[in-house]
Amino acid sequence: MTAVSLRNLKKTYNNGFQAIKGIDLDVQAGDFFALLGANGAGKSTTIGIISSLVKKTSGTVRLFGYDIDTQQRQAKQCLGLVPQEINFNQFETVQNILISQAGYYGIPKKQALINTEYYLKKMHLWEQRNTISRRLSGGMKRRVMIARALVNKPKLLILDEPTAGVDVEIRHSMWEMMREVNAQGTTIILTTHYLEEAENLCRNIAIIHQGLIVENSSMHELLSRVGMQYFVLDLSKPINTAPIIKDYTLKLNADDDANKTLIVGIPKHKTLNNFFHEISKHNVEVVSLKNKSNRLEQLFMDIVQ
Repeated sequence: MTAVSLRNLKKTYNNGFQAIKGIDLDVQAGDFFALLGANGAGKSTTIGIISSLVKKTSGTVRLFGYDIDTQQRQAKQCLGLVPQEINFNQFETVQNILISQAGYYGIPKKQALINTEYYLKKMHLWEQRNTISRRLSGGMKRRVMIARALVNKPKLLILDEPTAGVDVEIRHSMWEMMREVNAQGTTIILTTHYLEEAENLCRNIAIIHQGLIVENSSMHELLSRVGMQYFVLDLSKPINTAPIIKDYTLKLNADDDANKTLIVGIPKHKTLNNFFHEISKHNVEVVSLKNKSNRLEQLFMDIVQ
């Protein structure tokens, strides 16, 4: 079953700016789907239209078969949204935030209390249920946002930059939570600037650029196109020029005035052992190395540049 179906979707703002230029996109039920794009590419507008927060200019949007124009109530019942900004009442308790949200969906008080307890425990927030939300840490507020989006048990969860501004430990714990929610059958659409996040979590991906879908494939298929992996090498002593080695690309790191780091591109069919064997012939001693960027980041930059 198709969870989200967009057909010839367009959005032109009053100032004439065409944010969405006619996109077609399908997200299948149960998928964990990444919608990526640079700032201003159109992804936030697309999410806004799907969520009925932004009025489209033309085209059709269906959520689990429900048209958002003619069957808006049924479509909204399918949806949970975690926006980028913290937008709940900071003077309400954590528990009341979720109960109030359940009320918007017509969930009876008794069931709302059951749902609230379930999701606060899932988010490890049950002990904070009576805490005024403004006293929570940034990471806890993010988890409240997700719990609130889930309290009506939506079939589709949209996560718009859900881990922005949280530390690494909280981010990874939230990843596990998102995987669990998806494993239970909830379709998830994720937007994020942490491309490592999309690579780790999502099975399928679309990239939007200047209002158009420029990539729509499985994550596995997209990553299989990576022809080169890039590494930063720390050297034991400075060098004046990068050595020339057949099949590899090497250049001095422009950010290092000491000339003690190299950026190297290694083809997919070559191993690190192959490379170290070759560079040893050039009297260059490598102290350590690290990935310059993840694979998805390389592809993303290639596609949108």
